[in-house]
Amino acid sequence: MNNSDIQQGQEWLEELLKLGAVPSQVKPSLEADSCWLTIDQVNLTPEQVATLIGQDGEVLDAIQYLLNAIHNLGKEDENRTSYTVELNGYRTQRHLELRALADHAASRVRETGGEVEIKSLSSAERRLIHSFLEESDDLETYSRGQEPDRRLVVKIKG
Repeated sequence: MNNSDIQQGQEWLEELLKLGAVPSQVKPSLEADSCWLTIDQVNLTPEQVATLIGQDGEVLDAIQYLLNAIHNLGKEDENRTSYTVELNGYRTQRHLELRALADHAASRVRETGGEVEIKSLSSAERRLIHSFLEESDDLETYSRGQEPDRRLVVKIKG
């Protein structure tokens, strides 16, 4: 990831916000292998913040999806930039909630030996839980079902 990619993502998001009549500054930062673009909420009303996040983060997810799709179009995997769009601590809080959900599912599977299905997750949230639990030597995860009823399954390996 280079500074040009970071700047382009920042500029694209600021322009999108301006076009949506919610102009705001965007602060970039590097976190692990992702460029986090945090929307400054200082000049936004609570209604604007709620609208930009959307129900269960759907609008924020859509903005993030568009940003990643547009800026990585035609790029080889090794040249792609992963952008995470943050507003009002939503992503950070949701990340903690998903970590707790993954830990709880792992504990239940280890206690019962059965499977645990986790419903109502976006594809990005399912990927995050997959990544949390891939560190585990005794558990495996996979997705079951079709959208919009796709579920993440946690079970003992083997």
